[in-house]
Amino acid sequence: MASASALLKSGLSSLGQSRLVTIFKIKELRQKILITILFLAIYRIGFHVPLPMINQFEMARALRGSDEGLLGLITMFSGGSLSQSTIFGLGIMPYISASIIFQLLASVYPPLEKLQKEGEAGRKKINEYTRYATVLICFIQAAFWVAHISRPKPDGLGLAYEQYNTIGYFLSSVITMTVGTIFLMWIGEQIDEYGIGNGISLIIMAGIVARIPEATGSLIFERGQLKASIFTLGGSGTGGDVGLEKLIVLILLFVGVVVAVIAITKGQRRIPTQSAKHVRGRRVYGGTRQFLPLRVNQAGVMPVIFASSLLLIPMFVFKWLAQVFESRWANDLAAAFERQGYLYNISYIVLIYFFCYFWTAITFNPKDMANNLKDYGSFIPGYRPGKRTADYLEKVIMRITYVGAAFLAVVAIIPSLISSALEVNYTVASFYGGTGLLIVISVALDLVQKINSHLVMRNYPGLTED
Repeated sequence: MASASALLKSGLSSLGQSRLVTIFKIKELRQKILITILFLAIYRIGFHVPLPMINQFEMARALRGSDEGLLGLITMFSGGSLSQSTIFGLGIMPYISASIIFQLLASVYPPLEKLQKEGEAGRKKINEYTRYATVLICFIQAAFWVAHISRPKPDGLGLAYEQYNTIGYFLSSVITMTVGTIFLMWIGEQIDEYGIGNGISLIIMAGIVARIPEATGSLIFERGQLKASIFTLGGSGTGGDVGLEKLIVLILLFVGVVVAVIAITKGQRRIPTQSAKHVRGRRVYGGTRQFLPLRVNQAGVMPVIFASSLLLIPMFVFKWLAQVFESRWANDLAAAFERQGYLYNISYIVLIYFFCYFWTAITFNPKDMANNLKDYGSFIPGYRPGKRTADYLEKVIMRITYVGAAFLAVVAIIPSLISSALEVNYTVASFYGGTGLLIVISVALDLVQKINSHLVMRNYPGLTED
């Protein structure tokens, strides 16, 4: 029995290795992967190139502990590094913001909606407008950030060296950060054209994954040495110390959350469709049964991004009210949103549900889907083509969106629950749920799917096939 188990394990191991080797045997696929790795390496190098004339020591001191706030959120979404003010400090977020703006406008502004329906030519025109909007957004965001770090602090120490704090420094820093984002956008487009996978998504994923070693190091290392507490039950009794049982629980939680996220991300509601029969001569065409797949998580990661960004506003508003009116209740509410307690989590869940339905309504149009089925000569058994099919699809998408929103809400609040329940640093807990995990898993699944398509096209078994 033991020998059979060992034989099975060795067989599975050799099978996995052979499939990975097969990827690099295909010349075109090998070139795409190497080009993708090269561009991501360029991005990571630029990530560590700081802006000139910035006091990096004071920058690190002033922004210490900001990973749980606004800067941590922007860093996760954008793949940039505002806390270090590098040339890629703004990351790719301005381009994403511009893309979202034009996607929303296309649903309410008829000329853009007409462009969107023109196919490839219309898509190129919208992309051109998106690039122009990205430059404008970059310039505005960079100007605000450079003005912020150039302003003298109450202790008399500025983040920018005083002798360089001139209009020339201001313009050069703003232009540098703007060009950095445009260069990242160009890298993403080059990966789309010559590499493999979605370039913008891979840049964001690379920024998130690059934070794992630092977070893991803070969990199990202290001053370059393994913490003695991880080998004992209960740790050393101090507040954020991790004992052996906490480490085991964290590992099991991570595996469980990843498996659940993959299952829901790939989950579909398959609606049976049937094509109409056509008789030509003695032959009968059509009549085949197929499926219309509707994703359970139709909105993707966008509701979590919108909700988490919007929840930053109450904290700043209540802090301002507390300072102006010296109000205790405003200070208490600001603290409640800042420490991500019950009030924050309840508001988070409500906003995720709202944005799930909002984003699904924008990206999925039951009427257009029903018309497409009708144009292709297909129908859903039991429902007449046209309005009844559209009403049925709308009812189904409303139900599965409720499940998808519940899934997103649970994943989004997991970091807060783990951080408070297990007394773990929030930076570590953020890898057990939230937006970062959703982005990494969805991008990884998309990358595996694209590699599989190249392998299957050349009659090789895919990476996920048995």
